[in-house]
Amino acid sequence: MTMVPHDTLVAMPPPAPLEMRVQAFNRNETDTKASGTSRTEHALLWRIALIVPALLGTWLLLRGLYGWLSDMGMSGLEWALLSMIGLTFVWVTLSVSTIGLAIAGLLGRTSSATSSSATQPMDVALLIPIYNEPTSDVFGNAAAMLDDLARRESAHKYTLFVLSDTRDATIADQEAKAFSLLQVTAPSNIDVYYRRRQQNTDKKVGNLVDWITGWGAAYEAMVILDADSLMSGRAIDHMADVLSGDPDTGLIQSCPMLIGADTLFARLQQFSNIAYGWLLAEGLANWSRNEGNYWGHNAIIRTRAFAASAGLPRLKGRGGKSEMIFSHDFVEAGLLRRAGWRVRFMPRLTGSFEETPGTLIDYVLRDRRWCRGNLQHLRLLGTAGLHPVSRFHLLHGAVSYLLSPAWFLLLVIWFLLGKDSETNVIRYFNEANPLFPDWPPSMSHIDSAVFLVIMYAMLLTPKLVGAAIIASNAKATRLYGGRGAFLTAFLVEVILSIAYSPIMMVQQTQAVTRTALGRPMDWVPQRRSAKVYPLQELMRFHWMETLLGLVLTIGLASGLVSFWLIPIAASLLLAVPLSALSALPVARYLPRLLAMHSPVTLREPGIVRAARTKRGHLERVLHGTHMPAE
Repeated sequence: MTMVPHDTLVAMPPPAPLEMRVQAFNRNETDTKASGTSRTEHALLWRIALIVPALLGTWLLLRGLYGWLSDMGMSGLEWALLSMIGLTFVWVTLSVSTIGLAIAGLLGRTSSATSSSATQPMDVALLIPIYNEPTSDVFGNAAAMLDDLARRESAHKYTLFVLSDTRDATIADQEAKAFSLLQVTAPSNIDVYYRRRQQNTDKKVGNLVDWITGWGAAYEAMVILDADSLMSGRAIDHMADVLSGDPDTGLIQSCPMLIGADTLFARLQQFSNIAYGWLLAEGLANWSRNEGNYWGHNAIIRTRAFAASAGLPRLKGRGGKSEMIFSHDFVEAGLLRRAGWRVRFMPRLTGSFEETPGTLIDYVLRDRRWCRGNLQHLRLLGTAGLHPVSRFHLLHGAVSYLLSPAWFLLLVIWFLLGKDSETNVIRYFNEANPLFPDWPPSMSHIDSAVFLVIMYAMLLTPKLVGAAIIASNAKATRLYGGRGAFLTAFLVEVILSIAYSPIMMVQQTQAVTRTALGRPMDWVPQRRSAKVYPLQELMRFHWMETLLGLVLTIGLASGLVSFWLIPIAASLLLAVPLSALSALPVARYLPRLLAMHSPVTLREPGIVRAARTKRGHLERVLHGTHMPAE
């Protein structure tokens, strides 16, 4: 068998260049090949049903708070506090509205799908951009997907491209060996190619642009996969069928399910994704309709539409330096929709999977990159020609991070309010203390409890509704090991989510601050496997939370702070042990009832099992002393 050494950069088919048009943000641009068909029946009604209940719920809360604050007149600070509560709470109520739309759609058997014509055969490229990734995982997943696709009687022809930006020479050697093995073992009706760039200009965006401008013209569609993506042959083929049968659609996004969760924190994310995520996804599909979003992977895109409509310019950064658009996927979806292409979301498509970071620290490190990219979207809200829903997607992504500093500021104000009028730090102007404002009688314990219960109830509503639907269905609970096992897992997940939320609030507040100050950010590959961090590194990473928790604890012990803040104080004070606990291998050390099992852990999907087998075999080959004979 011919080996491909790591310095051989291209093992590709003949060139088929396709022009990638860089889009302008200051003028509207359309694609002449797009029909411009955008209206979906009742789309406006779905969006009204999303927004009106959210605004009504927020207004009712603000009205109650205003009645309490206005007893002695409203100061400027009180108006600011009331406004901030409204701005944060409305986004929480939007999630609740989304759940309501999901239930309405399920009861009415409503689907966001549009009519399709007959399927036409397409040449579809499967693209896997990678950067210093675990080689056996990437190529093992690819091998499993190719085998599963080959077993189908598909109308389409598939070709796999592994597009490497790897800089590490050792990993590049492993990629070359794995590619050579995949060439030998891949199904005969699916071609496999590999290309490693000399320079990883513009990271993943540049990687995909290089492929489009070099070989994109030969393929009508491309399935974008991340290094940890895994999709069944049925899922890939179904997306291709739908795209082929709907010539007005430019992009179809699946809803990936989390797999490979062995640690406590990963299992927490996985259970939440599977048990409740489907409900939010269903609601999102109902109100977004043809103005859906793109998450950068596990999606199929019409190649020429993307090339003509979604080329990204560089932005002017600090000091006049140009910078790339980091969270490119949201922007690309908006540009496709602007050009007249439908962007659809298929929440009910099964067989789409991805992995999640194994520990709290690994999750935060990935989240920092997303924070920087999503906040960058605020600069793009004025892009000419964007659909209002596309602008909302951009805004929502940014607000999801801005909410953390807003919650943090509310926590600080709550701390300053104290637990009664004697411990209230803020005062209205009076003769005894003319330099400081003295608030009206501070929030009582009962009022504090009511406010906290309302906020937690709204935040937990998606979980409670999703759990209630599953718990009431015997067939569904069997997938989780029975009703008792499901409810126990649900309780554990809720407790852990409450414990980790204040830590994430502080970390995201720090990430927003770093972004606002223009601090540099290291761009490192996402850690796919869990790492047990030493105590010194845990303390260095979580010193801020620990310090804040200590301050709150002192306030509680001194009787200065409302005891309703005990859960937040405990979470922050215990940030280091909670972070260490996040790496615990739950299946090995926790009883079955506490391991947060889900359908994918109790009954592993066939494609996941096949990928795990392929990955294990490839790992042994790459680190062994021989290669299989050709």
